[in-house]
Amino acid sequence: MTALSADIIPYAKTVGIELIEATPERVTGRLLVRPEICTTGGALHGEAVMSLADTLGAIGAYLSLPPGAAGTTTLESKTNFLGAAKSGTTVTAESTPVHKGRRTSVWQTKITGEDGKAVALVVQTQMVLNAS
Repeated sequence: MTALSADIIPYAKTVGIELIEATPERVTGRLLVRPEICTTGGALHGEAVMSLADTLGAIGAYLSLPPGAAGTTTLESKTNFLGAAKSGTTVTAESTPVHKGRRTSVWQTKITGEDGKAVALVVQTQMVLNAS
């Protein structure tokens, strides 16, 4: 496990993403569902769900970079919203690689609520940035 923190991504810190584990094969994190990141109905906003997944997938992609690569950037992301997470609860996310190549990597993130029910499933493609 690496000593990375979600704080390395300023936006993640603003949203409140907490990194639990970060390895090239698995990245986990959690997010407290606060009123300021909810819809008017008190459910976690979709953008917060996507932010959590994108952050964890990006960290995994970064940790999996091939030798000589400079970084990564998200090329594509697809989110399936499967359930709601209410304000005052915590969601947990697990991001794992589906593909790790020289030019791209694909990460799948499963987000669940405290009750273990699915909140979202996100699949994202990260592009490898070469050093110039």
